[in-house]
Amino acid sequence: MATVAIKSLGGVSKARVVITAVVVERRSQAEVARSYGVSKGWVSKLVARYRAEGEAAFEPRSRRPHTSPTAIDADTVELIVRLRKELTDQGLDAGPDTIAWHLRQHHRRTVSRATISRYLTHHGLVTPEPKKRPRSSYIRFEAALPNETWQADFTHHRLADGSDAEILTWLDDHSRYALHITCRRRITGPIVRDTFRQAVAVHGVPASTLTDNGMVFTTRLAGGRGGRNAFEHELRRLHVRQKNSTPNHPTTCGKVERFQQTMKNWLPAQPGQPATLTQLQALIDRFRDAYNHHRPHRSLPHRATPAAVYSARPKALPEGSRDADTHTRVRHDRIDPSGVVTLRLDGRLHHIGVGRTHARTHVILLVDDLHVRVVNAVTGELLRELTIDPTRDYQPQANPKTTKPPNP
Repeated sequence: MATVAIKSLGGVSKARVVITAVVVERRSQAEVARSYGVSKGWVSKLVARYRAEGEAAFEPRSRRPHTSPTAIDADTVELIVRLRKELTDQGLDAGPDTIAWHLRQHHRRTVSRATISRYLTHHGLVTPEPKKRPRSSYIRFEAALPNETWQADFTHHRLADGSDAEILTWLDDHSRYALHITCRRRITGPIVRDTFRQAVAVHGVPASTLTDNGMVFTTRLAGGRGGRNAFEHELRRLHVRQKNSTPNHPTTCGKVERFQQTMKNWLPAQPGQPATLTQLQALIDRFRDAYNHHRPHRSLPHRATPAAVYSARPKALPEGSRDADTHTRVRHDRIDPSGVVTLRLDGRLHHIGVGRTHARTHVILLVDDLHVRVVNAVTGELLRELTIDPTRDYQPQANPKTTKPPNP
């Protein structure tokens, strides 16, 4: 009888077989445990469950624990969800790291990044993304000290009246501290130089700068035309090393570009969008204060603020002199009908008087910083040699009678 009963069970679960062996065959629980290779405790629990629940004892049971030691209270969960919404509405980073920082700094609650991420996902506040390239695979460059390198770049912004503006940022590479931010209708070379001077007046002279190859920053890709621009002359005057990104490699200036992305996410999220440059500048100043002093930065140690990191270490200074770093170039031009040839230096156009007797003569200008030699392109005759006075647009002939030196 017992053998038939067991065979009739066919492919049913081991639990049913074990219970049948104890209840129907009336075998001892110890013997059944030995026969089927299970513990006596499990057989005892199984039989007790069958006698209490009947057929329901064979239904699958959830293995989920009755309590979760890592679970957080409902108030903290609600706070996480609220912080996520508030930070997102303000156009700020609202990831698990930032939320953890706000919980710790402003609410005296410590919650792990993984726990916050889990609850954000549970509430549908995280959009699943394909697996990203691991952060460890990126090669990162970071200045060792504040003022060792300043990054600069500008970006566009549309005002509420539909007109365009441009925002120029100076950012410290080591600390991500926003040194100076200004908005203009259009960013020009003199504006870059002037804002750099303003940043220097407050924060000191940096050891180097890092920008892209825009003409407002450098003329090195201009084919030798125009010489140094206003900003480049200022860097040489202060002995600041100039660095530029490789063409078509914008990630070299990634820190300032990431900053601009954060700023451009924040600006549209603010109520009362600005319609004038004055209103936009006021909004930018608010953002700069929040970014520097009140917002944790994910790339900084211990999620510190940029202001804290910038002030924590001594500032770097320019290394060595750039007096010997002269800029030489060769220009081909023609003297105009009034006897003048023009030359751009330091972003400013200078008029060099050569004499009406040489009107329409094709010339070669040999330029070594401020020192200029004007040579007849056909005969090789030196027509004029001078040192440019940067304060004057017109460079007059000192003595017209001796402008043309005698032939040897």
